[in-house]
Amino acid sequence: MVELKSDSEIEKLAVLGKITAMIVRKLADFVKAGISTKDVDDYANELCRHYNVKPAFKGYRGYPASICISVNDEVVHGIPKADRIIREGDIVSLDFGTYMDGFYSDMAVTVPVETVTETNKSLIKATKEALYKGIEKAVVGNRLQDISYAIQKHVEKNGFSVVRAFVGHGIGRSLHEDPQVPNFGNPGCGIKLKAGMVLAIEPMVNAGSYDVKIKEDGWTAVTADGKMSAHFEHTVAITNNGPRILTDVEE
Repeated sequence: MVELKSDSEIEKLAVLGKITAMIVRKLADFVKAGISTKDVDDYANELCRHYNVKPAFKGYRGYPASICISVNDEVVHGIPKADRIIREGDIVSLDFGTYMDGFYSDMAVTVPVETVTETNKSLIKATKEALYKGIEKAVVGNRLQDISYAIQKHVEKNGFSVVRAFVGHGIGRSLHEDPQVPNFGNPGCGIKLKAGMVLAIEPMVNAGSYDVKIKEDGWTAVTADGKMSAHFEHTVAITNNGPRILTDVEE
């Protein structure tokens, strides 16, 4: 069941979303060759203490860290480790959520580490663009899969594939709420979008096949063909004045 948020609840989510965005921006700037993914997780915890928020993912269904860090062919849910060293040429996806005063926020970016290949630059660019193509369709009266189709169309136009095993989701008083928001679909299908819906829209895009597999840790999803993957996400409120990106530093 989709839970509509009141104007006051959306304002609370906007405050939290801005904090999330500031933390993610600082984490993205922190990523560089030579540090470990555990270093990034430690910094995420430090930033949470500074902003007086809790990391949303820590302990969620047993997840052992505060941030998901997925490198290169890792699609999502990569567990930070002290021996996982970031190298020049890597692409690093940071998926991070926060919790404060009964509400959750969620955001993801993919960061190129110094000089990366042209293909990886294109992959990151197309994934980020696809997120905003989807957000453009998050308007009252549209159907849910109008978002999905806009994302899929842009990704495939650029020669990449949309991951099907993982999807976006509603968000608010729970980290994952209804509805699920797939990144593929048919326009005009799905539930009708209403003011008060808050969605975590998050295209995950592979350079090769959309197939994924789960590593032995039970969490980390990787591309089945070993090719690269990118991930971008915003928490977005649907309002009568159009989509409002809540995880935006400019909000």
